[in-house]
Amino acid sequence: MNLSVNCAKYLLKIKAVKLNPAQPFTWASGLKSPIYCDNRKTLSYPQIRTFIKEGLAGMIKENYPEVEVIAGVATGAIAQGALVADMLGLPFVYVRSEEKKHGLTNLVEGVVAFNQKVVVVEDLISTGQSSLKAVDALKDMDCKVLGMVAIFTYNLPIAQRRFEEENLPLHTLTNYSVLVKEAAAEGYIKTDEIETLNHWSKDPTAWAEQFK
Repeated sequence: MNLSVNCAKYLLKIKAVKLNPAQPFTWASGLKSPIYCDNRKTLSYPQIRTFIKEGLAGMIKENYPEVEVIAGVATGAIAQGALVADMLGLPFVYVRSEEKKHGLTNLVEGVVAFNQKVVVVEDLISTGQSSLKAVDALKDMDCKVLGMVAIFTYNLPIAQRRFEEENLPLHTLTNYSVLVKEAAAEGYIKTDEIETLNHWSKDPTAWAEQFK
């Protein structure tokens, strides 16, 4: 059984992922979705926390062997990024969603030097906007961002397009299509709900029209 399938099974087991095509969730962005993923829950389970830490660290070592600094995106990936940095024996910084309103008004917290090679850790990728905002903040500090790793991606077309435009490699432990397949196989969703879930992932905006 591969890494992606195992990760999906873990997320489903601890109910980090909730699937409800009939009564969709509303994301902070306002986007309606039949799925909601809360990877913070993984931190409460030592076995799963270790699995994810080792998986992310392994992807970084394989794809970005020249990395010098690990950066976590606030708030969901601060703990994940720190765990990975510790395992790799590398410095760690984290990127705020916005500048502090007091003190030094930092956007990037921690120490990172000119032209250092950075890999960004995210907990999940939705539209990609906030994730790439963190990348831009690091680039503004003259860092060389090699790529990003994350636990999960919704595989939304808009995110894929944004990462391509940014020319930024992305590697994830698991993804939406694997998750839906495992959810159906293990009885978390009904077989006839798979079509709805697939329809949403192709065009979330069009899918949400039915709920207006």
